[in-house]
Amino acid sequence: MVPVDDNELYSIGDTARRTGLSVSAIRFYSDIGIIPPTELTNGGFRLYDIHAVARLSLVRTLREMDANLDEVRRLLAEETTLRELATTHLGLVERQTRRLQARRAVLRTIVKQHSSTEQVSLMHKLVSMSDDERDRLIDEFWDEITDGINVHPAFAEQMHQWRCKLPEEPTTEQLEAWIELADLVRDAEYRRSVRQFFETSFSASERSIEITAPPMLAAIEKQHKVDLEAAEAQQRGVAVDSPMAREIVERLVVATAEITAEASGRAADEADIEEVRGWLADPPELNNVGDAVDGFMTQWGGIFDRFIALTATINGTPGPDPAGTAATEAWVAAVIKAAEDPK
Repeated sequence: MVPVDDNELYSIGDTARRTGLSVSAIRFYSDIGIIPPTELTNGGFRLYDIHAVARLSLVRTLREMDANLDEVRRLLAEETTLRELATTHLGLVERQTRRLQARRAVLRTIVKQHSSTEQVSLMHKLVSMSDDERDRLIDEFWDEITDGINVHPAFAEQMHQWRCKLPEEPTTEQLEAWIELADLVRDAEYRRSVRQFFETSFSASERSIEITAPPMLAAIEKQHKVDLEAAEAQQRGVAVDSPMAREIVERLVVATAEITAEASGRAADEADIEEVRGWLADPPELNNVGDAVDGFMTQWGGIFDRFIALTATINGTPGPDPAGTAATEAWVAAVIKAAEDPK
């Protein structure tokens, strides 16, 4: 930093070097009365003291922040505060950032997908949607999928709750995910495949209403929560022969048995629990119940894995991890086997 002397006056050239402004810019700010020179010599030369130099440096910073001349003038005249000015410009910068992020997401999608000119305007519209407009698009998708399907109203309502929520300041990746998800749910072929999956899974079943009713949904949610506990325990390295591992896995076995029993319209008994324990201990050798569940989940994954992954990216939540699922299944199997063959 160039040292300054409180009592020294600097020529316009020295002032330019100290502030980083051009000589013409300093003259301009002088001529419009923003920073007049401290002194004018008999020869008409402009001289500036340390205070003028500091104010000119501030002007340069404010202009680089896109402050206009009226804002600069008001700040220097103490008609506004630096905090107020910064708050105003922060809002402008954030809005510009959101626009740039949206533009970047569209451009990156164009490059990845070799999009047509017709798709470009649609993508711009998608990234500019409000929360309500995004919700309506997802609702229209689920309305078409569930209309006339032989399921309990609670199941259809549950599907409608499966939506995305872009944060106020989404990342480019979140915007890209939204563009892809919106394109996916608008795709006629995808809608047909999802509806066909629901029709095949539920409409032909005599108990489709019962197996999509609140008790089944509650059982599935309960099992899902315990499954997450098991995944967390496996990731933390909880020993398979520990009491904690046995307690978690036992609850997982019971919760899974309750789902299979609920599908048959009855309460789970010891036979159900032992059956589930058997196929959780050795997943490749599933019995008939395991085959049915595994077949349904395989089809579900094929239909919804991408939907789930995109929604997770948009919402900023963990997405599906096939490797993690396999690791958890192996851990659960090891816990059951350790309990059956304690050493």
